[in-house]
Amino acid sequence: MPTSAPTATPVTPPTRTRSAQAFEAAQAVLPGGVNSPVRAFKSVGGSPLFMAKAQGAHIWDVDGNKYIDCIGSFGPAILGHAHPQVVKAVQHVAENGFCYGAPTELETTLAQEIIAAVPSIEMVRLVNSGTEAALSAARLARAVTGRQYLIKFAGCYHGHADAFLVKAGSGATTLGQPDSSGVPVSVANLTLTATFNDSNSVAALLSQYPDQVAAILVEPVVGNMGCVRPKDGFLKDLRDLATASGAMLVFDEVMTGFRVAYGGAQSLYSVTPDVTCLGKIIGGGLPVGAYGASKAIMQHVAPAGPMYQAGTLSGNPMAVTAGLETLRLLQQPGTYESLEANGEYLARGLQKACDEANIPAQVQRVGSMLTVFFTETPVVDYESALTVDRDRFNTMFWGLLNRGVSIPPSPFEAWFTSLAHTPEVMDAIIAAFTQALTDS
Repeated sequence: MPTSAPTATPVTPPTRTRSAQAFEAAQAVLPGGVNSPVRAFKSVGGSPLFMAKAQGAHIWDVDGNKYIDCIGSFGPAILGHAHPQVVKAVQHVAENGFCYGAPTELETTLAQEIIAAVPSIEMVRLVNSGTEAALSAARLARAVTGRQYLIKFAGCYHGHADAFLVKAGSGATTLGQPDSSGVPVSVANLTLTATFNDSNSVAALLSQYPDQVAAILVEPVVGNMGCVRPKDGFLKDLRDLATASGAMLVFDEVMTGFRVAYGGAQSLYSVTPDVTCLGKIIGGGLPVGAYGASKAIMQHVAPAGPMYQAGTLSGNPMAVTAGLETLRLLQQPGTYESLEANGEYLARGLQKACDEANIPAQVQRVGSMLTVFFTETPVVDYESALTVDRDRFNTMFWGLLNRGVSIPPSPFEAWFTSLAHTPEVMDAIIAAFTQALTDS
């Protein structure tokens, strides 16, 4: 390993007076001053930035400071922000009204695009968020199987429904609160927790609760304790265990759907779940979610069947249009090859910078999502994720931000790049990261 280290280059933080003022005002009317906990910067300290606009690979705060954006709204901005074709399509639809509370042909068209792309889906229900998709998928599994228990994995996050706030990742881990007050013990007791990348832990639970588990829920590539890929054979093992036990296998592809491959992680790893949850990219940045399965399973959903689920804004024209335009652009030749090549280029550059600075780190990536874990060994599950050097991460976070690169304010979140992140943009990220490693 090289022993040389980058030369420290002092950096003066940009002025963020308006962001500080905005945060002070927000705290008077919003819990913690934010509408989603990770935005509050509790993990990294300081005041959060308030953003004013975004375009392509960049985002600007209310003080006018420009940043390369590696958050991408936590996944949806795969084209880059405010793609002209998507903006134009949404503007056109908005002129005819935002939402009707009635069916539209656009909903059918988006459903057809999803069904054509995702191997497990023959029929789909559109909802308004990933949380709605996941809680509906769990209810569906219980309705179909007549069973009560769910198996999830420590560190995986499936939204903030009561059943899922048991050893959840993402913001819950960031705040040191893997469980939430307000969740009844009786509900939490129906969620069993296994270890990601350890199929034996799942087999043990299925043996302990024979004929009682309705579903095994998993992020096929974890994004909510940082980017953690499945070990070879792990997803296939889950498929086999679910089939043998009569449980349903549910893939939460809210992050990975249309991100790691056009057909999601299930097409990338050739494992077909019973139910798939989607979100983020299928709304092109507007609020959306979906869950889908075979026709036989989806016929249990009201009004076709007895499992009730509804939503006033579900499938609204603006979100559906943004999603449709995004998916059509993603179908252009070379799209995923470009995302893969640029993601690999960035990951190699970040890992090289850590190696040359003699800083233990694991840069883990699948496609255009990655995480820099400051730890000695590869991160394969929740316990290994918790070994990260949080102080090192916090220093790196502020070093990047002060040099014009915005990443998620938590060591337990994935970074996301987009088609707008050109090699030149990647070089700028790597250069800023290399210098940020010199900060103390």
